Amino acid sequence: MAGIELARIEEAGLNALQTQQQLFYDGWLLRVSPGNAKRARSVNPYFGSTLVVDRKIAHCERVYAARDLPTLFRITPFSIPSDLDDVLARHGYVLFQPTHVQVAALDRPPEPVADPPIELAAPPIAEFVEEVAALRGSSPEQRAAHLERLARTPLATRAIVARQDGRTAGCGQVALDGDLAGLYDMVTDAAFRRRGVATMIVAELLSWAWQHGATSAYLQVDAENVPALAVYRRFGFTTAYTYHYRGRPNECR
Repeated sequence: MAGIELARIEEAGLNALQTQQQLFYDGWLLRVSPGNAKRARSVNPYFGSTLVVDRKIAHCERVYAARDLPTLFRITPFSIPSDLDDVLARHGYVLFQPTHVQVAALDRPPEPVADPPIELAAPPIAEFVEEVAALRGSSPEQRAAHLERLARTPLATRAIVARQDGRTAGCGQVALDGDLAGLYDMVTDAAFRRRGVATMIVAELLSWAWQHGATSAYLQVDAENVPALAVYRRFGFTTAYTYHYRGRPNECR
């Protein structure tokens, strides 16, 4: 989308997922948070790189093995060195989970979505994390890692839980980085899918972001998640770039 530098979106995505469980190695950001989000437990080779790549890959493998985590690399158009994807392929790392980074203009708030049976609430972040974990089936360790990331973020955020008759139907949250808003943790209970729950949550989050100065929004969505892509298309989201992961054949999770 015109007017937004793609590198700015990538930086905002890194900012939106804060964790103390990370370290830098010759310009590569190694995140080792044991949560569901692969962005929080993968190598993000976004910054400068000077050492021999084979040596760096071996170092990363030792770091993740010591924490009983698979060694995953998140490959974007901004990865350094630029041929890292090919190098990893030669090392036996396979490509999986292509993901679209989509953007949309926020020159006005989205039209409100009316659905009286659905109630939207903005609970404390700890309660939101529990709701998301219940929908995802997260382990206690994954819940703790998710809470650590959201509770410590320096960004303004708003987290929403949708309920019907006391039952949680879906969740989502938005992180505001200057005038750029990022949508995260969008999840809908299987029993409530295709009933407009996600649409209601997105409309609420984007309205809040617009009210707080956002002029653009971005999100990251699995390239094969057709229902989610359809929801986001209604709000004007289009794909700006795509990234993917590389991992060992038995560790692509």
